[in-house]
Amino acid sequence: MSRSKSSSNARRKEQKLFRRTKGFWGAHNNVKKVAKQAVLHALDHSYSDRRKRSREFRSLWITRINAACRLNEMSYSCFICGLKKAGIELNRKVLADLAIRDPQAFTGIVQMAKKAA
Repeated sequence: MSRSKSSSNARRKEQKLFRRTKGFWGAHNNVKKVAKQAVLHALDHSYSDRRKRSREFRSLWITRINAACRLNEMSYSCFICGLKKAGIELNRKVLADLAIRDPQAFTGIVQMAKKAA
């Protein structure tokens, strides 16, 4: 049986690795061993940072809603409680968007929450 060389497969694998490290700093994009470690760390961080981004956005929405509620003489917690009692099912993303783009509509929602609470 003839001997099989792995050069084409190894080269393809190496090219795939270097495509992933395009734009990395220093030796992280052109030294095979360092690049492999950099890709592993990058993939690990990308997974955890997607989860972190969700948390950060929710925190931002809550801050915006709270600020808009305070302008209408109501606290965030009372507002959310009033929404639940009034049966208004708007998520925080939509509420924050309303608070920024359409303050009059948000004021109307705050009034409904006040009545229910």
